[in-house]
Amino acid sequence: MKTLVFFFFMLTQSHADHPALQTRLTHKSLTHGSQMMSVLIQQKLKSTKFPEVHGNVDIHIGTIDYTLSNMQIVRSSIAGFTLAFVQGTGVSVKISHLSLAVTGRWATHFGFIHDSGSFDLWVNSINVNTLLEFSDDESARVFISIISCTADVTGVVVNFHGGASFIFQPFVTQFRGQIADMIHQQICPAVNQVIDDVEKHLQQISVNVAVNQFIYLSIPLTSSPIVTENSFQLDMKGEFYSISSPSEPPFSPEVFDLPSTEDFMMSVGLSEFFMNSAVFSYFSAGLLHIHITDDMIPKSSPIHLNTSQFSIFIPQLSTLYPDMKMQVMLYASETPMFSFRPGEMSLHVPASAKFSAVQQNGTLTPLFRLDVNGFFSGNAQIQNQHLTAAFKMNNLTLALGSSEIGDFKIEALDRVVKMVVNMLVLPKLNEQLKTGVELPVPQGFSLSETNIILKNGFLLILTDVNVTSSHL
Repeated sequence: MKTLVFFFFMLTQSHADHPALQTRLTHKSLTHGSQMMSVLIQQKLKSTKFPEVHGNVDIHIGTIDYTLSNMQIVRSSIAGFTLAFVQGTGVSVKISHLSLAVTGRWATHFGFIHDSGSFDLWVNSINVNTLLEFSDDESARVFISIISCTADVTGVVVNFHGGASFIFQPFVTQFRGQIADMIHQQICPAVNQVIDDVEKHLQQISVNVAVNQFIYLSIPLTSSPIVTENSFQLDMKGEFYSISSPSEPPFSPEVFDLPSTEDFMMSVGLSEFFMNSAVFSYFSAGLLHIHITDDMIPKSSPIHLNTSQFSIFIPQLSTLYPDMKMQVMLYASETPMFSFRPGEMSLHVPASAKFSAVQQNGTLTPLFRLDVNGFFSGNAQIQNQHLTAAFKMNNLTLALGSSEIGDFKIEALDRVVKMVVNMLVLPKLNEQLKTGVELPVPQGFSLSETNIILKNGFLLILTDVNVTSSHL
């Protein structure tokens, strides 16, 4: 069950004109899905409750009334199970040569004579054709409906045991059709129950997925599922929001198209908007800042946060605030922005650094503010179902934003700020990026054979899927 839910899961509002998250399933996913669905249908059949069969047999000297009860499927096998995409509709499910072994009890009544025993029933050819339609419901979730289900049952063999079963055996042909009809009536409901169970699971999945205590990911469908003869695609909003202060970012998603591939079960496209909305949600929640104190700087560093040492760069500092500790609040002044190009992931961070002197009583006295433009490049990978990244600094420029201690030249501070960024800020940033953004992978599954390819404007994930839980 979980495998089917996963494939439908992976696969509106304001900025949702263009999806920022796209998921496409291939024929390879159907191959895996058919194996799982075959098991599920057989499990449903084994738990099927058959009604009692009542009838009578004319044995020329009278009529014997009989009852077949306690029927249970003890074995089943499927010779062929095929899932195929149906363009514009959904998926066809074809089962060929489903075989069932059934055991049960028989009882007879002939006048005042009662008899009973057991029987074995073997159905060696059941063929089923089902057509599923994929659409979206009012909550912008995937909705699965069954358009049609047909089944034919042939090859029924019955053997009676115990009691006067030898009397019944010659008359099997007279009620074989009744038994076949009874089994026929149970096949499509069993298939329907599997699909209904999948649909119930889908309805329980929220279109707003909590990432952590700060942000959540909104993944309603932006359009109906797209089904071609080769694939099944879901276009989703893919926008992050701050839980405390949800708001729309000052940028919109761009159009991108997933490339075709048949080597993996699934391809996932994450646009720049997907990543940048995550950063914006942290930014709007006021989380993109770091307080830097002198005890965070390694003792081996040639420069420490002290007004006496900083007077080398700013002469008036030691006169105004002699031998005092300093503190820096570094924060994003605007939303940092990711950009993707073939083989390259870049990050632009507009930031400001407020320098303050620490008074004896702990009060902070503002000194000056530096405006920083940082340009970084990095790589991405999947770790523990999270999209992670690591960056290095390419360039960093400074400008004096404001000063409470008068003008001074900032050129000499350039090396100091770059050192602070490399020694403190980047490790902190990479530590957070190492935690990464959780991909919407349901519990009980993992991604395998995962490849990440940077494209123009989006990040492409090609992956297979493994079941990590034995509970279906």
